[in-house]
Amino acid sequence: MDLIELLTALQRGEDSAQQFKSTFTNSESLTAELVAFSNSGGGRIVIGVNDDGKIAGLSSSDVRRLNQLLSNAASQQVHPPLNPRTETILTAEGIVMVVNIPVGANKPYMDNSGRVWVKSGADKRHVTSREEMQRMFQAARLVHGDEVPVPGLTLADVDVDYFRAFFERRFGDPQWDNVSLPDLLRNMNLVREGALNVSGALLFARQPSFYLPAFIVKAVAYPGEVASDRYLDSRDITGRIADQFSQSKSFLLGHLRREQGEQSVNSLGLLEIPEIALEELLVNALLHRDYFISAPVRLFIFSDRVEIISPGTLPNNLTVENVKIGNSNTRNPILASFATHLLPYRGIGTGIPRALREYPHIDLVNDTASGVFKVIVHRQALPAS
Repeated sequence: MDLIELLTALQRGEDSAQQFKSTFTNSESLTAELVAFSNSGGGRIVIGVNDDGKIAGLSSSDVRRLNQLLSNAASQQVHPPLNPRTETILTAEGIVMVVNIPVGANKPYMDNSGRVWVKSGADKRHVTSREEMQRMFQAARLVHGDEVPVPGLTLADVDVDYFRAFFERRFGDPQWDNVSLPDLLRNMNLVREGALNVSGALLFARQPSFYLPAFIVKAVAYPGEVASDRYLDSRDITGRIADQFSQSKSFLLGHLRREQGEQSVNSLGLLEIPEIALEELLVNALLHRDYFISAPVRLFIFSDRVEIISPGTLPNNLTVENVKIGNSNTRNPILASFATHLLPYRGIGTGIPRALREYPHIDLVNDTASGVFKVIVHRQALPAS
């Protein structure tokens, strides 16, 4: 950064990526700033500048002291350690020191007291919410929502006949009778701390929605183009994940149009949105939603579109653009590993591209403000024959 770039940055003021400090006198306050930037989008601390953007300046001895303070804080008081980069700019008022902090690759970062800080606008805040902390661990791939144990849901709640049918279909293994059910479930990563985890519940429990009431699909069909108190049909779709998929698909098929086209009189007619596209989008919503968020998948049918809204934005570095070309990041690896044998799921990032090939009139919206991923499928009338 040169002097002109510095002056331009100062004119922009403080924001989530830029903080002004006249100086630091203790390592604790510097550590908190380093942690907050690393846990957020990265950024820079401009030292030798007042809050109003006016240059206060530093002396050469100030710079030496600050470099030592920064080195100690980054290596000994931030956990895991950081490697910030510094540069100095000489101005008429004195030296300005710029500390560049990259986005952390090993989140969450903590201070010596075990506190996690994140940026909140131009300021910072201490993370206290359990759900937010879980999402940070999830982003670092240290924990996944589908492996969290479900309190009160034990091995006695497993639908043994359903599980047996799946196991024999999946493994074709005659050793079913030689291995106990608890051992099988543990080996399949479906049990944790003596309870079924979220995957085990959604895959094989008799009534998972009793213990996981938020992990359902709320489906509503409206007569017009906006949501209102008046609706054509409304349903809470519960049960195992395979049941939720099949019932959600039935709800869609029951409210979408079919036209005869060139088919015979006795045919069902062509569905206005290809069934394959609907299947891919439903599977994506059920398997890749954020199970740390206690909210249902929402399925809305309007006169001009279908909306499928999943809790949680795209994980890690995924964007709408790279999802469209097949990039994927498995948020719920246990669920995904067994889904290929229960749902029309291939697990190689081809679902969204396949849906778009079958039906290009689909918009994908990664709504970070609302914390949801939304799929909007525009309804198109079939051409007259």
